[in-house]
Amino acid sequence: MPTPTTLPLLFTPFKIRDITLPNRIVVPPMAQYCAIDGTANEFHLVHYGKFALGGAGIVFVEATGVAPEGRITNGCLGLWNDVQAGALEPVVRMLKSHGTVPAIQIGHGGRKSGMQRPWHGNGPLNEQDIARGDKRWTPLAPSAVALADGWPVPKEMDSTDLARTRDAFVAAAKRALSVGFEVIELHMAHGYLLHSFLSPLSNFRTDAYGGSLQERMRFPLEVTEAVRAALPAGTPLFVRISAEDGIDGGWTMDDSVALAHELRERGVDVIDCSSGGNTPRGATNANLQRAPGYQVPFATRIRNETRLMTEGVGLIRDPDFAERILQEGGADLIGIARQFLFDPFWALHAAHHFGIDPDFNRWPQPYAWWLEKWDKGIKAREAIERA
Repeated sequence: MPTPTTLPLLFTPFKIRDITLPNRIVVPPMAQYCAIDGTANEFHLVHYGKFALGGAGIVFVEATGVAPEGRITNGCLGLWNDVQAGALEPVVRMLKSHGTVPAIQIGHGGRKSGMQRPWHGNGPLNEQDIARGDKRWTPLAPSAVALADGWPVPKEMDSTDLARTRDAFVAAAKRALSVGFEVIELHMAHGYLLHSFLSPLSNFRTDAYGGSLQERMRFPLEVTEAVRAALPAGTPLFVRISAEDGIDGGWTMDDSVALAHELRERGVDVIDCSSGGNTPRGATNANLQRAPGYQVPFATRIRNETRLMTEGVGLIRDPDFAERILQEGGADLIGIARQFLFDPFWALHAAHHFGIDPDFNRWPQPYAWWLEKWDKGIKAREAIERA
């Protein structure tokens, strides 16, 4: 662990291709369901701006649909037109102005597209949702099999759907670059489209895109190849995976290692290791005991066996624990998600915890000016009480 005279790994700059992160703290994508027709608004500027002010090294804008039918809910962001891209540009400027690397996750919800917002039930749309203004559409999937009873039966994607969706990923990545995003992540997890091709729980095709592991990986790898080819050589490409389905007969950790090798060959730089989600029971693995760092072993194994960089996630709240993961080689980056919602200044508080920012120099200058005086006042009072 670091001493007061050494810089913690958590706060050591980290280079990926041509992008240098100021630290290894990542705010991963967290859907907010507040967009209108896929377009960002003032909420998103304030929401992501907090994390920039709070000192995160890289901030990912939430899962952003590459097509209208690819949104997870009616309230999810989209990037299928230039208006949506333009609405995200102020968010990018805000992140950059405070030294944070702006990143975005692009994805397609597949058979889970068009569902309820979580606070309305997190299930298929009902008449109350329609009365609130939500719209239904026919989702796309590798196979015409509903997620569960009561969920819409998706259309099995034909060759035209596959090509159009692959091209939509490429177009969304290009739009993201055009407004200044510096990192792209492909969403290949949580039961959404690309994950549903990978998993035998949702892919029952008998053509070249279903059957064996290699065939089930074919479409996600085609999307990866197309997006990587569209990015400048210096732009990092992340992929979020569900390392396992956590269900008998489903996608396994061994499968994820095989996938990671293929992704590495196609120019992916970082694997963001989550799990589960290919059921209606939630976005992540319901079968794992949710203790601090419960997803980190996935990142560790992929890092050790593939030489890819990985991001460790999963209820990481304590700075010492985050540092220990890095020190022990468990991951290269630390994803702090819901803890950043609870404490948008988590990174700055962690720097203070490690004693590497006693004068609040890492804070925004208007904050630092006040906090330095506040800190001196507290210490003066404590000295009086000790005397």
